[in-house]
Amino acid sequence: MNSLSSISAVIVGTGFIGPVHLEALRRLGVTVRGVLGSTPEKSRAAAAAHGLARGYDDYASVLADPAVTAVHLATPNRHHRAQVLAALAAGKHVICEKPLALTTAESAELVAAAAAHPHLVCAVCYNVRFYPLALHARALVRRGELGDIFHLQGSYQQDWLLYPTDFNWRVSAEEGGDLRAVGDVGTHWLDLISFISGLEIESVMADLRTVHPIRQSPPDGSVETFTGAAGAPTDARRPVAITTEDYGAVLLRFHGGARGVCAFSQVSAGRKNCIRFELSGSRRSLAWDSETPDELWIGQREESNRLLQRDPALLDPSAARFSNYPGGHAEGYPDSFKQLFRAIYADISAGRPSPEPDYATFADGHRELVLCAAIAESHRRGAWVSVTPSP
Repeated sequence: MNSLSSISAVIVGTGFIGPVHLEALRRLGVTVRGVLGSTPEKSRAAAAAHGLARGYDDYASVLADPAVTAVHLATPNRHHRAQVLAALAAGKHVICEKPLALTTAESAELVAAAAAHPHLVCAVCYNVRFYPLALHARALVRRGELGDIFHLQGSYQQDWLLYPTDFNWRVSAEEGGDLRAVGDVGTHWLDLISFISGLEIESVMADLRTVHPIRQSPPDGSVETFTGAAGAPTDARRPVAITTEDYGAVLLRFHGGARGVCAFSQVSAGRKNCIRFELSGSRRSLAWDSETPDELWIGQREESNRLLQRDPALLDPSAARFSNYPGGHAEGYPDSFKQLFRAIYADISAGRPSPEPDYATFADGHRELVLCAAIAESHRRGAWVSVTPSP
């Protein structure tokens, strides 16, 4: 077993999420050897900005570096397939941002490639699993505290694409895939609810809407995510036709009879990054909101409802080990990445993946693409669509 300080990583991608990975790895004590941007100039600028020793010229240089143990892919979705395959061929562990690929054919190929390298850890960054109270909710379900689950509901809402002048590579189907609100944030919710409930989605009924079929792109086609920058003047922008959805609502049927409903939006004014779920069972209900991440509501019929404040001393052991601060000391979004990487790098340090890891594997990432394909087909047909089982 290797210590974390003897393991080194490289961040591929210099946008919003790359520095999130960097900060979390540093907090864990993992050496970040360098960074790769879309050009050598961007690589060097990012390395200088974040105090890293090296800005790589290209991806081949990253993979040829014998000191690199793992690569973190924080790149546009269209690059994931080729980058993952090259990393596995080079013997590197892979931590890939979601979605894993653009299509189910690509994600199935990556699942097979991961299986051909059983000693390598292959993970997808569904970080929301690692909020401590999400892990505790999972433990309560597993212990039977909720009884039989009747139905589930929830949403993931943001407002960063509210205006037609808001533009990012994610709005392009060629860059990010055919689904956006569902593919970009909805898959986080779908992964989370399956992880907590242990239920598998059997069929879906979806209704999607592109609120802004025309968006105004700046001259270089890029606006950095979540910066709040005004970007290029309106008269310097060009209209771009958009086919990806700004909003989606999905009815769910689960194996075993449970039902669900969820809504995903990137045009909800005032909702910056709001993930909510509620599970209703025969004994109790659970509800959680990522904007108040240290509170888990527990609903009961014959007793007073309870509000559990996150405190490692009160959590199930499976959740407490991913909660590092005492009660009253909030743990939020950056901490979820730290805890996700803690689980991933424990397996990297051990030399192989765990049999049933808490983090999302490539198989989990493929399952989300299968769900997206069913949701897209349901919207096109206006009908219930069965979800093809994952391999």
